[in-house]
Amino acid sequence: MKIKNTYSAEETELLGYELGLLLKDERKVVILLDGELGAGKTTFTKGIAKGIGITQIVNSPTFTIMKKYLSADRMKTMYHLDLYRLDHVGNDFDLEEYIDGLGIIVVEWPFKVEEFLPTDYLLVKIEKISDTERKFIMQCEGIPCKRAVQFI
Repeated sequence: MKIKNTYSAEETELLGYELGLLLKDERKVVILLDGELGAGKTTFTKGIAKGIGITQIVNSPTFTIMKKYLSADRMKTMYHLDLYRLDHVGNDFDLEEYIDGLGIIVVEWPFKVEEFLPTDYLLVKIEKISDTERKFIMQCEGIPCKRAVQFI
């Protein structure tokens, strides 16, 4: 487990960027982001995206549930899921297809679908300390993210 504090939105994005750089060569990593509204989950995700080479604008998929991004060289895919508005998992949204797929899979509000979560993941708990300060608690379950977490 690693604990890091950031003191601005820019530092939060930079921490995500560092994680993205460390994970960019992994075939698959599921990152679960747990934190209250406004904790910085999407800001952190923007940094991850930049770290793996995504140049598109990354924003919260709150209403669409999922957005797919490709790196500039088209070699890396990131799925960004925001499950905040998900009331139930039905047959019309194949959530497990994304969580079980390849690429970087970032899931905001993951515990709304606990039954679909994989056994290997990086859990990032974000605590809002003040308007600008955040505490990141990173815990890895499984092999793909262990190398990255030890260096952050």
